[in-house]
Order: sequence, then C-alpha cells, then structure tokens
Amino acid sequence: MAGSPNSNLRGFNHAVQTLLKQPTQFLPHLTIPTFTHLPENLGPHLISAKKGLQTPPEKPPHTPTIRALVLDKDNTLCAAKTTSFPPQILAKLSSLRTSPTSPFNQTTNPHSILIVSNRAGSHPNFDGEISELETQLAHLRIPVFRLPAGAEKKPFCGDEVVQWFRERGVVESAHEIAVVGDRLGTDVLMAGMMGSWSVWCKEGVFDVGMEGKPERNILEKMEVWIEWFLREKRGFTAPLPMGWEKQKQL
Repeated sequence: MAGSPNSNLRGFNHAVQTLLKQPTQFLPHLTIPTFTHLPENLGPHLISAKKGLQTPPEKPPHTPTIRALVLDKDNTLCAAKTTSFPPQILAKLSSLRTSPTSPFNQTTNPHSILIVSNRAGSHPNFDGEISELETQLAHLRIPVFRLPAGAEKKPFCGDEVVQWFRERGVVESAHEIAVVGDRLGTDVLMAGMMGSWSVWCKEGVFDVGMEGKPERNILEKMEVWIEWFLREKRGFTAPLPMGWEKQKQL
C-alpha cells in the first residue's frame, strides 16, 4: 500500500522508466548464483565479465579497486523478511572479514561492509530487525545502514551510502564500491546511480536445489527474463561507472 513502511512505489516507477529509456542500467557488471560465490578480489572479475571472458585475465591493463561492499539483506543474506543467516552465508561473511588477503578484513578495513536494506534501517517499524542483525554480526563488525531523515529507499539513497563510506575514510570515489544484491530494479539500479559497480545474486539466498529455496515471485521472474533479453537478444552490456571510466583514460 502506498505510504506504508515497506512500500517503494517511486522505486518501481523509476525502474519502469529506466527500462524504457536506459535499459542497459538494468544489467549488472557481474552475475553470481548467490552471495557465497562472491570473489574476494572483485576487480578482475568485474572486467572479465564485461568483456565476456570466462576467467579474469592474468595481467589486465586496468582493473577496479573495490574497497567497500554494500550488501542487500532480503534474499541476498537472509531469506526474505527474516533476520536469519543461512550457515553458508554466515561463513562467507566471516571469510570476507577474517581472511588476511581480503580487502574487507575487519582489522585492516573495519568499515568496509555495510548492509543496506529496504526493510531494516529504512523505517522505525523495522528497528527490531537492526538489533537482531547487528547482534548476530557483532563479532564481524558489520552494521546496518540507517536511512537519514528525508532520504529515500533504494535505489535513491546512493549518495547517502557513498557519504557513509567517505566519512569513515573507506573510499574516495563511488567506483571503489560494489553493490551486491538480488534485485535489478533496486540494487543494480542504485549502483548505476551511485557510479559504483553491481553484482547480481541471480538465485537469491539459496543455490539451485538447496532446501528452503522459494519459487520466484512475478517481479523476480520478470527481472530474470529482462536481464536475459537485454544481454542475449539485444547484445547489451552494463555501462562502466562514469568516474572509473574517466580515471581509466588518464
């Protein structure tokens, strides 16, 4: 219902308008089945996916440096409308925060991962979810983004998210951020609006065949078809973040 805490009518309208006017903005820079498949060193994978290669080149001429991750919650880290992390997701988060080679290690880069949800942190009605999520992730020091007063939900809060990382000295530019989520119409579009990179978790929180994997809803089915059509039938690819493209040319 319009005006309810979890409504995002403006976001839906924006997605439709973008699809009609700038359809390439719907395409992610990298597609993975689930969050558990996220590469620790993202940069070469983002470029190899752009070029249609199967594996990252050994010595790419120029690759992005990703210093921060924006993670969706519903159907990316947790089953939709829950705060329970499947064991494989929690293990992946732990690896990203504790591996000595990870750019997102909590000791060397403590503020490098932020959960940005259109539920938790977006409205006082969901404050309980923030507490539940941050309590479970306290040992990994992963916070939930609180939407500032006057700011709007994804995909419109990108500037505020970039500012959160800048204030903590994590990034200087938006192209040092990767947005990871299961929705093209919110997560991928927000990444494009931010000038960041996007990673699409096509299967959501559960790999194909895993127990508990739900059927896709109608919007999710539409997004999967749209991505396939734009990529396979129209030959489109995701546009590079503008700031990174300019830096690459220097």
